[in-house]
Amino acid sequence: MKYKNTFVLAAVILAFAFAAHAQTPSLIKRTTYKNDRLEFGAGGTLSVIGAPNGSIRIEGWSNREIEISAEIEITAQTEADLDRISKVTGFITEESLGRTGIVSVGTHDKKYLKSVDKKFPKTLLGLPLKIDYVIKVPRYCDLQIDGGRGDLRIAGVEGNMKINFLESDARMDLVGGGVLATIGKGNLELTIPTRSWRGAFADIQVASGNMVLNLPSGLNAEFDALILRTGKIENEFAGFKPRSRKADFTEKSIAAKAGSGSTPLKFTVGDGNMKIREIGKGT
Repeated sequence: MKYKNTFVLAAVILAFAFAAHAQTPSLIKRTTYKNDRLEFGAGGTLSVIGAPNGSIRIEGWSNREIEISAEIEITAQTEADLDRISKVTGFITEESLGRTGIVSVGTHDKKYLKSVDKKFPKTLLGLPLKIDYVIKVPRYCDLQIDGGRGDLRIAGVEGNMKINFLESDARMDLVGGGVLATIGKGNLELTIPTRSWRGAFADIQVASGNMVLNLPSGLNAEFDALILRTGKIENEFAGFKPRSRKADFTEKSIAAKAGSGSTPLKFTVGDGNMKIREIGKGT
């Protein structure tokens, strides 16, 4: 009798679970595209505030303007809801002398919604959305990037960069300038393509994940690599020499000088592995 009651109880629970699942409305998606192009002089600063989810790709080019291409994906239960959400989702630009901002807006931004749609339904707040950006900028400019979860790609830009990403699979090809970057979770691959790169500094951190560094032979740098907790450093770069004669390289820490040691480079991983490779030698 005990086993029979248990069986009946399990059947009732499953029946309720299936009924609840059947009553849960399915979500539908819509993808739209938005583009913009604006004048932007070399040496200015571009600020990008990404969506909670979405990639950011930035490419340097020779034009004195910014080109923005955004792929916007929104989600809701009905076509009418999608229509309402699409009117308040995308990006806005903030333009001033020497500085341009690209700000992602949508159901995650209550302050923005109050300014454009005071009667926006609370039931639509926080629904999933994604904005993927491809942004072309003058080669010589500074960048400030704040992202949520999504890929990051930067190439062909020479300037100072400040980057914060919650979670990312990131790849950066440095031309020159300086970079201060923090990634909460994910992976980062950074490449310094030539020994003659015009870099000022780099201080890059990944809290949880892996980092790959591709360095050119003949690099001139004062180099620091550090694993804070779990993980190890795999060093394949032959040009490092200990900055201190009595300080050996370990799987957790490298304090080195390469060439003339003119550029400070610091790389830190909290939990994860770091691999340092020499370009042209098995990369």
